[in-house]
Amino acid sequence: MTQAMSEAELSVPSLESPPKPAPTVAERPTYGQILKSSALVGGSSVLNTAIGIVRTKALAVLLGPAGFGLFGLYGSIANLAQSIAGIGINSSGVRQIAAAVGSDDAERIAQTTIVLRRTSIVLGVLGAGLLVAFSRQISTLTFGSKEHAGSVCLLSLAVLLQLISGGQGALIQGMRRIADLAKMSVLGALFGTLISIPMVYFFREKGVVPSLVAIAAMSIVTSWWYSRKVRVRTPSMTVSEVGREAAGLLKLGFAFMSSGFVMMGVAYAVRVIVLRKVGFAAVGHYQVAWTLGGLYVGVILQAMAADFYPRLTAVAHDDLAGNRLVNEQARIGLLLAGPGVIATLTFAPLVIAILYSAKFGAAVGILRWFCLGAMLQVITWPMGFIIMAKGRAGLLIFCELVWGVVSLGLAWFCVTFFGLNGAGIAFFGSYVFHVVLIYPIVRRLSGFGWSSANRRTGLLFVSLIAIVFGGFYVLPVFWASALGTLAAVLSGGYSIRVLSMLISWDEVPQPVRRLLLGMGYAPSQ
Repeated sequence: MTQAMSEAELSVPSLESPPKPAPTVAERPTYGQILKSSALVGGSSVLNTAIGIVRTKALAVLLGPAGFGLFGLYGSIANLAQSIAGIGINSSGVRQIAAAVGSDDAERIAQTTIVLRRTSIVLGVLGAGLLVAFSRQISTLTFGSKEHAGSVCLLSLAVLLQLISGGQGALIQGMRRIADLAKMSVLGALFGTLISIPMVYFFREKGVVPSLVAIAAMSIVTSWWYSRKVRVRTPSMTVSEVGREAAGLLKLGFAFMSSGFVMMGVAYAVRVIVLRKVGFAAVGHYQVAWTLGGLYVGVILQAMAADFYPRLTAVAHDDLAGNRLVNEQARIGLLLAGPGVIATLTFAPLVIAILYSAKFGAAVGILRWFCLGAMLQVITWPMGFIIMAKGRAGLLIFCELVWGVVSLGLAWFCVTFFGLNGAGIAFFGSYVFHVVLIYPIVRRLSGFGWSSANRRTGLLFVSLIAIVFGGFYVLPVFWASALGTLAAVLSGGYSIRVLSMLISWDEVPQPVRRLLLGMGYAPSQ
């Protein structure tokens, strides 16, 4: 979808809220469901990260710097081809499936599922075909010769398999089978690692592309295994019905693809700005800070995308129910993210030294700025999902483009005047702008407003984070660290106490329950 927002999308409705439809979901809070999903997705993310570290380490040792660089180049080609050919079908598929489930219409669920599966296959075939057709040009552009054209052709299999797997994964996520989604992700990564490492061990550089195909093959096997549990009959559909359903997927998918390209483009452009204005070493420091800054909060955001998005889509027609879900998700996000962000602010030098080395000490300052921006992400993401759940493709593209322009402008200005730390300042500033941009839009779109509990919780954590952050600029390091440690401990205790009041002990995920008992926490009756 390429047209600008319509006048209806830009219009400002009356300040008086229109009559809301009667809620279609129970008024029972969903805090237990949110925490359970966060634990499942978070646990699978941790396992995937660990498996990825093992695979990366093994391949780096076996291939050496040059061979590992080759692995990265082929991986980038496959990811880019998949992103272009997929046209955002996975994200739009989640929304369409969740909306069909929310309608409680078995016929619509069956139709959406079948069209999603078939569209994923068609796009996979097209993507693979295009990669084969332009293999020589891609080889020349990437490697400077046509020598790798055959490998690029073989890589098309990975693109085909990943796109089909993505469609099956969208079905699982849209049906809110979060446990299956977590298992599928971990098992796919594990089996892919177990197969890819021996391939590279025996064939070295010649095994790089086959190993990528093997990883994709394991992904489609695991996604098929869990998606087959979703029983839907094959409906009879006319050509026009298939076209209408597919058009809806592709139209919204284009908006998601555009949004992803904006984010990837901004990330790339900021690195170029840092390179040109500060230097190569600064880009390395920026990458370290970027990785660590999003490590903890990223788990929370992944949980939102995995479970909260389809739940919100299912009630997108009911503003009262949807706004309640957004407030509940935001509150859990704040309680989980706040202590972690404060701890990262406090122990940034130690974390960098342990995970990387003391040579990356210059990344400490920018990492702390990234922490401020990451906390704002936790606040803005639940609101942003309102636009996605309602399927407002033009509005989504508009918001992402405006945010991208502001982000680049801030990055150029801040890096020019503040050096490396300016990139972190720009990141924080871009999400301050994001709050200012998104809140009025969703307010007018669904009548959303922050609950009093969220305003209190947000004010508490924002104040603590500001105090700890400022402490490292006005206090000696020892006293600033002591202040940060105290704030992390107290905020962690506060989060546990509030969460224990929001959910019953039976709703606490088993791994979290064991952890709390091990820490000496005794649940109240």
